[in-house]
Amino acid sequence: MDFLRPTTWEDALAARAEHVGALPVQGGTDVMVEINFAARRPDALLDLNPVRELAEWEQVDGRLRIGAGVTYARLIEELGDRLPGLAQASRTVGSPQIRNRGTVGGNLGAASPAGDSHPPLLACGAEIEVASAARGTRMIPVAGFYTGVKRNALEPDELIRAVWTAPATGPQYFSKIGTRNAMVIAVCSFALALHPEERRAGTGVGSAAPTPRRAAAAEEFLSAELDWDGRRPIDPGVARRFGELVREAAAPIDDVRGTAGYRVHALAVMARRTLAWAWNEYAGEAGREAS
Repeated sequence: MDFLRPTTWEDALAARAEHVGALPVQGGTDVMVEINFAARRPDALLDLNPVRELAEWEQVDGRLRIGAGVTYARLIEELGDRLPGLAQASRTVGSPQIRNRGTVGGNLGAASPAGDSHPPLLACGAEIEVASAARGTRMIPVAGFYTGVKRNALEPDELIRAVWTAPATGPQYFSKIGTRNAMVIAVCSFALALHPEERRAGTGVGSAAPTPRRAAAAEEFLSAELDWDGRRPIDPGVARRFGELVREAAAPIDDVRGTAGYRVHALAVMARRTLAWAWNEYAGEAGREAS
């Protein structure tokens, strides 16, 4: 197995173009497990960790551009106030050692339905910046990035460069159920983001379908039912229907971590709980402003 280690973005794209069978590594917390257990044996590894540009983030024209090499630990520490949903999800990833090594770029590249960063990115409406040496840069809406189980929309010569998303304009929450309380792959997960300026709710469902996905019908229903101006308490019937629509958006399977029936039940519960947390925060902000 060859080991390619470019130090610049241009060299990384050139190496990718020359070795399309190489497996990109950005953190390596998933890749190395698969290699150690002989689940994967690529022709070459393309190590992107030395590319310093990928470990940077910035705010450009009101949006955050987060390099593919920014670790979960840094997302929590440096961007937790701007992207609380993604930070909450990052806190559930593995152990401190994994959070200091793993990256959202690597999570996107692996495209596992159970990846923890996917639901909050969907709820935020993020875009993925990818590039190739031959065709340059293009942007992929995150909802169209996942194409199948552990498959994504990257062309063979493309690499993930960054994630783009607007800072939170309202409450964001992430909820995850696992077979234990920590260091566990999600049985299912759910993210909710409220966008008050657009009078819109965003959702993300994880580990309950072949790909991470939004619950579009639930978003439309909730966006129309919430009292964005008066911020009155949510009717229990609205919360219950929101949970039902989230459940209907899922298409889970039975596996070693849980049954399909348990997953859809848990998603409905998580949807109602995250909605309560988010709306209580939103209504509380109105009270503080009034005082």
